[in-house]
Amino acid sequence: MSMQIEGLESLFPNAVLPASPETVEPEAGEVFVATNGDLRESANVNCWAVQESYEKKLDEVLRACFGRKVRRAHPVKGDLGHGFIGSQREGSDVFARIDPEAPIIVLLTAWQYSHHVAPSLVHHKGPILLLANFDGTWPGLVGMLNLAGTLTSLGRSYSRLWSENFDDRFFLEGLKTWFNTGTVVQDTSYLRELPAETTLFETTGGRIGRHLGNWILRNKEIMGLFDSFCMGMINGVFPQKALCDIGLPIEALSQSALVHEMSLVPQGLREACLTWYEERGMRFKWGQDPATELTRDQVLEQCAMMIAMARFAERFGLASVGVQYQQGLKDVCPASDFAEGAIGSTARFPIPGDDGAVIRPGKPIPCINEVDMGTGIPQTMLFRLLDTLGLPSETTLHDIRWGSEFEGQFYWDFEISGSVPFEHLVGGIAGAIGYRQAPMYFAKGGSTIGGQCKAGTFVWARAHYEGLDVHMHIGTGKAYELPEAEFRRRLDSTTSQWPLMNVALDGMGRDDLMAGHQSNHVTVAYVPETQLTEVVRAFVCMALTQNMRVHLAGDVRI
Repeated sequence: MSMQIEGLESLFPNAVLPASPETVEPEAGEVFVATNGDLRESANVNCWAVQESYEKKLDEVLRACFGRKVRRAHPVKGDLGHGFIGSQREGSDVFARIDPEAPIIVLLTAWQYSHHVAPSLVHHKGPILLLANFDGTWPGLVGMLNLAGTLTSLGRSYSRLWSENFDDRFFLEGLKTWFNTGTVVQDTSYLRELPAETTLFETTGGRIGRHLGNWILRNKEIMGLFDSFCMGMINGVFPQKALCDIGLPIEALSQSALVHEMSLVPQGLREACLTWYEERGMRFKWGQDPATELTRDQVLEQCAMMIAMARFAERFGLASVGVQYQQGLKDVCPASDFAEGAIGSTARFPIPGDDGAVIRPGKPIPCINEVDMGTGIPQTMLFRLLDTLGLPSETTLHDIRWGSEFEGQFYWDFEISGSVPFEHLVGGIAGAIGYRQAPMYFAKGGSTIGGQCKAGTFVWARAHYEGLDVHMHIGTGKAYELPEAEFRRRLDSTTSQWPLMNVALDGMGRDDLMAGHQSNHVTVAYVPETQLTEVVRAFVCMALTQNMRVHLAGDVRI
């Protein structure tokens, strides 16, 4: 649609104003539905069948229960074999055409790159419902939690809803409320904010936390990130002022520099590294075809990556380090999983630094998986706290991947996309299995660090930002070693190549975390049960001292 401006032609005879598309409005009874997807076309094609089935379910429910029907906000791309929004440009074009006042459902059944649609949703004036299927296959609940956290970080209000089959009372009542009011308010009473000055500072843990928090503010814990903005996670990229205010600034590194440093690692050192893990019992599922199977050359290159990461950490004095993991790097070398899990382990191949001395022997180097600053903050802090106290100090993030009941108890399936520190696995290095990463994501392969995460108590956390304020959610839980058949069922229902942690969160059910968590990620660190309360007190007081707003989750004991 062209626009006329009086006087334009006489002043600027060659001017051509960009044409605006005609606005598409839903007809009576129609509901706009957008389906955001991956940046990788191979993933969009593979995930489309599940998405299509849930679109059908949603349309059936709308017709049968509400006298409405689905109106796709964008067409299915028959030539590409899917109907996902696959880029930020496409998402911007979709929302430029639709009525900005219209209610819209963003239906999520797979991983999605939030930046495809989040900038447009910020400007959309109508009610927004983020609707996820609660299923382990790809899954939508992970994408919804990420898009929710992203919109929170951008200051845009929205509603959340989730369901296994789109037929339960919780789902139907939530959808009815959204249609009637434009909002679904979920119960987040499991979270309670602590005041900045709390009596916890008077405890032993509190005094430790204040000391360490002040130490970090004075000395700084630098997080080194090889590029940023992984997987479209806007909520994983914090404002620089917010990071400086809490004493955790960024050292911005380049993945191209990482690849160059890898090229300097001699073949003999790579071989020595891989042999070191094999001699300690790690089993690799070797194959012959690098396009679909794990090969020795892939893992040797991952060893070079770990060595390079450690050298950067030492060279720049980094407290923690992270690799962007996907775009760019995946096209030039194997996935970073093995390198990330191995560098974050206390039991680690002795890596010689620039001066020949072994880098940080006997200590993990915290790895900020997927360069997610919201997990990097608690990971870096927990390492410093646990290392100071002489406790095991390995940390990792996990995807909040899925969950289901077993013998009357709901267990979450936390599953990082590739690796955990060896100390988190049953059997340690000897309990780890190296599988090839999925070809649809990683054409150049690379080994994961698969296995069952060990039983034990843990502290969990996640940081997010609102404006320039950093908020920290802190809770506790327990990991379980479920029977082999049940563990295998859960692994096969998600991604079998990845490590799986089966957990129950203290004082929290499934819907609590879905209602209030501001990310698809969560940071965990195992802590002995006898020392858990004091560690939590110290961690809370560290965060408060470092100018964060702290929210206790569930029945965390303080």
